[in-house]
Amino acid sequence: MVGGLIATVALPAYGAWRPTEDAVTLQQVAADDAQSLLVSSDSTSADLTRDSYSATTPDEIAKKKAEEAAAAAAAAAAAAAAAAAEAAAERARQTTNVSAGLPLNMALVSPGSGEVRWPILNFTLGRGLWDSGYHQGVDLLASCGEPLYSAAAGNVSVSQESYGGYGVAVSIDHQLGGQSVNTLYGHMTYGSRQVSAGQYVEAGQLIGFVGSTGSSTACHVHFEVHINGGVVDPWAWLQANAS
Repeated sequence: MVGGLIATVALPAYGAWRPTEDAVTLQQVAADDAQSLLVSSDSTSADLTRDSYSATTPDEIAKKKAEEAAAAAAAAAAAAAAAAAEAAAERARQTTNVSAGLPLNMALVSPGSGEVRWPILNFTLGRGLWDSGYHQGVDLLASCGEPLYSAAAGNVSVSQESYGGYGVAVSIDHQLGGQSVNTLYGHMTYGSRQVSAGQYVEAGQLIGFVGSTGSSTACHVHFEVHINGGVVDPWAWLQANAS
């Protein structure tokens, strides 16, 4: 009986239920008993057509990039043209924003090559320093609309339509010969200022036009010069330095 038990335990597990006449493999056994799964759904199939997708070749990619670059260039050109048009319109507004319709030539500059230039070219000498009381400058008489120029390069410290008794005025700070120099131009025409406070200007640059604003009874520019904070004779200073 013991020998029978040993023989029985030693047999393969599947030997007890499968006929031995046909030799089979484990894979075949598994295939015979393999499970199957049937899935049912309400989804419907759809036919694919060429119109439902697109294929992109290297040539098509290059063409697309070229088209995008051309569109970007066109947009940039349009923006630049719009900016140029706006700038031209602003210049036109400045040109016409002068009382009595005075014509302005925006390209005017004071002739000469010196570090100091004449602030006005066509004038008659009027009151000088301290004439008729508290007069800190010189009056250069000229027709209203006569161009005015920066006497030297520097930074605009004042540019106002109403600067006390000076009326429409511009004041510029300079560094000349190691000294701090300030020049002031008063009684300009309303709306004629060509510079703004904080702006850097070159010697001889157009800054405005002669007028008769503020404490003035005739067309002229009131011109002042201050060196290191002190008042100096502007007429003598111009004669000694302007060229």
